[in-house]
Amino acid sequence: MHLSADEATAVGVGKRHGKPLVLRVDAAAMQAQGLRFYLSENGVWLTDAVPAMYLTPLPHGA
Repeated sequence: MHLSADEATAVGVGKRHGKPLVLRVDAAAMQAQGLRFYLSENGVWLTDAVPAMYLTPLPHGA
């Protein structure tokens, strides 16, 4: 899963593929539970999966 560092970037990337749906990821809680994150060579954060309990939808147009 590709992650953006901020909401503005996430919305911009999402708009490339239609109407964006942006979810906030509680990465700190994920990391505290031992889930891993990786920084790709092009600066994109990646993780294998994000369990639903770490997701919060943002209001439209955030």
